[in-house]
Amino acid sequence: MKPTKNQVPKHIAIILDGNRRFSKKLMAKPWKGHEWGAEKVEKLADWAKELGIKEITLYAFSIENFNRPKQEFDYLMSLFKKECDKLLVDKRVKKDRLRINFIGRIDMFPKDVRDKMHKVMTLTKDHDNYIMNFAMAYGGRTEVLDATKKIAQQIKQGSLDIDQISEEVFEKNLYMKDSPELVIRTGGEKRTSNFLIWQANYAEWIFLDKAWPEFEKQDLVEAIAEYKSRERRFGRLF
Repeated sequence: MKPTKNQVPKHIAIILDGNRRFSKKLMAKPWKGHEWGAEKVEKLADWAKELGIKEITLYAFSIENFNRPKQEFDYLMSLFKKECDKLLVDKRVKKDRLRINFIGRIDMFPKDVRDKMHKVMTLTKDHDNYIMNFAMAYGGRTEVLDATKKIAQQIKQGSLDIDQISEEVFEKNLYMKDSPELVIRTGGEKRTSNFLIWQANYAEWIFLDKAWPEFEKQDLVEAIAEYKSRERRFGRLF
């Protein structure tokens, strides 16, 4: 493999997979895996800062996850509120000027969960050192559809001409404009699962057998080392 001069990626995305399977392996209730996974996200923010990563996007809850059993779903909603409450008082958020976004169809969540999300985003909207995006009620195709609807509405209102539609215009109407250089998926599955289908078109992908609760700083270090060793072609053959 030809070495390249890739630097530490500024933006890394992670599919947080394997929480329930990890719980099953330990013969624990399914939602315990989500609890352990949330604790790992808290550590990830510190690791990213240490390694010089400026932005992280986490696939935390897909639209399909709304079909989870009621007991598990209710636990997850309680966990989301709990984690939002932590972010609202976490001194690191202000000290590190960490901006937190929730991207996706967040209107699908119960009102109390939505309210917590909006409070966190409002509190951190002017922070500009680090960014953490949580993809919630998210689907890549849904994101493309919603962007298309927004553009169609602008054309209908006369604020946009059809000849003005470009990749740049389309990106402005997505949930998130920024593109990750590296995407990591934990949990042993080797598929992209409808995640960032526009933004990750030329990202490097790494698939790990470890479940998300098992993910450690060394796994992130090794993933970055693998990324730096790859030759990124951006569609070129040579």
